[in-house]
Amino acid sequence: MTHADSQTKWHLDDRQLQRLVEIRHDLHAHPEVGYEEHRTSKAIQAELTDAGVEHVAGLAGGTGVLAWIPGTSTGPAIGLRADIDALPIEEATGLPWASTHPGQMHACGHDGHTTVLLGAARALAEEATAGTLERPVVMVFQPAEEGGGGGERMVQDGCLDGRVAPFSVEKMFGLHGWPGLDAGIVGTKDGPLLAASDRFEIIIEGEGCHAAWPHSGRDPIVAAAATVAGLQTIVSRNVDPLDAAVVSVTVLESGSAFNVIPMSARLGGTARSLRAEIQDLIEARITAVAESIASAHDCKATVRYNRGYPVTENHPDATNRFREIARAEVGADRLVEIDRPAMGGEDFAYYGQVVPACFFLLGQRPTGEATMPELHSPRYDFNDSTIETGVRLFRRLAMEA
Repeated sequence: MTHADSQTKWHLDDRQLQRLVEIRHDLHAHPEVGYEEHRTSKAIQAELTDAGVEHVAGLAGGTGVLAWIPGTSTGPAIGLRADIDALPIEEATGLPWASTHPGQMHACGHDGHTTVLLGAARALAEEATAGTLERPVVMVFQPAEEGGGGGERMVQDGCLDGRVAPFSVEKMFGLHGWPGLDAGIVGTKDGPLLAASDRFEIIIEGEGCHAAWPHSGRDPIVAAAATVAGLQTIVSRNVDPLDAAVVSVTVLESGSAFNVIPMSARLGGTARSLRAEIQDLIEARITAVAESIASAHDCKATVRYNRGYPVTENHPDATNRFREIARAEVGADRLVEIDRPAMGGEDFAYYGQVVPACFFLLGQRPTGEATMPELHSPRYDFNDSTIETGVRLFRRLAMEA
């Protein structure tokens, strides 16, 4: 049997898989939001210690964990990443392992991502003991993916360059559970997979007055309403129709009484793009549109534009290697090419700015089901039947990528 054949035949046994399901359910029942994942971090450390895997905790503000396993060579390592934080959402699944923390839940499947990487860590530790792990592997358990930029802080703390682990990382791989794909299916694409994710806030200042005499004031609400409409022209009239972009106003606040025109109004929202040029264009146009429309209504607009996560862009070399390994491990019929990017954001992007990286999607939709709850839904739950597929792919990427 060839080395590749032997890799294809590897599976978790029933006991191992049941243990991982128990870990996932425990993490799901005890969700913690970004930079507050103290119990989660301790659970990860306990599993790594039990598996005999070296690690350092307290990274990225206190809850990040970096683990590593030496190989038979001293060359640079393959990096694997999982995000560990939950969302501030009230769970509505009704499952036996539902969140025990009011207002917090694992609505994006990070409990599954963490479990998959813990399973891979144990499997790779066994390979290292057997002398069959050639390349070192570095495993990143990062906090605060959901808006906190934990990935960037893990990079800044030296998790890829050899300042924490005794190995630098040469290629990086990460996964995300994906409700739009059937369980057992994996997918990826070259280039942009997920969008840059920015935030904007617009404060419109007018002059308050009695609502019965609007001519005696300067109405910030009318200016705000016109600004909301005007911002929609950025994508429809300033961005090339062949470029993907989003400008969504999601916050509109003003006033507190039915008979008073207020002094100010506040708008907020998100902007998404797939190219730096479009990101620059959107930022400039949001500012110009808001200031001009406010001025036309005799008001003043102050715009704050905050750049968030960069584009999650897959490097062709790392992505092609993932495709080869996925075909061998799960079969060519279970590997799909993602035809277009999604406009969600992901801070896995920060790893790809440092080393060649590939982010791939792990199908979640149960067999025979047309749909399942989407990410960030209060009814979402990571599909336990996909844990083994994730472990197998992470294990083989570490051994052969």
